[in-house]
Amino acid sequence: MSREDGKGNCVSCDRIFSYYLIHNGFNNSAYLYCDRCGETCLLDLWSLPHGVEITDYGIIPNAIEQLLKPCQCGGTFRKEAAPRCPHCNSTLSAVGAKEYIEANAHGTISGWRWQQTWDGLYCIVIDGKVSKDCWKSDVGIRTSA
Repeated sequence: MSREDGKGNCVSCDRIFSYYLIHNGFNNSAYLYCDRCGETCLLDLWSLPHGVEITDYGIIPNAIEQLLKPCQCGGTFRKEAAPRCPHCNSTLSAVGAKEYIEANAHGTISGWRWQQTWDGLYCIVIDGKVSKDCWKSDVGIRTSA
């Protein structure tokens, strides 16, 4: 079973995609997006490699980027990257996403509103494109002196 909060549409190609949101505080995670395909990389804050510190939920600090392996598409997970349309690869607008995210969110009835940014407490996964704990294999490994 795949997770889905709703359907969104790309303003560039007008095609439909599925998505789901992650509240990184509740999920105890941090994230980045791939600069080439927009895939989401989630990092579990309970299982960080030795010597790695992330103290905030949400977007990962720039210093962590170099510790992550490349995305499976060959791109790089970067703080400045954003989710992309799975059909035309255009960068999705966080402000434009307000329309479909709030239309599909049950909390909107009681006053919840979309953050309108890709670097806040919430991240988005488009068409199930997510990697977890994307660390390079040598991160956190102790070497003898």
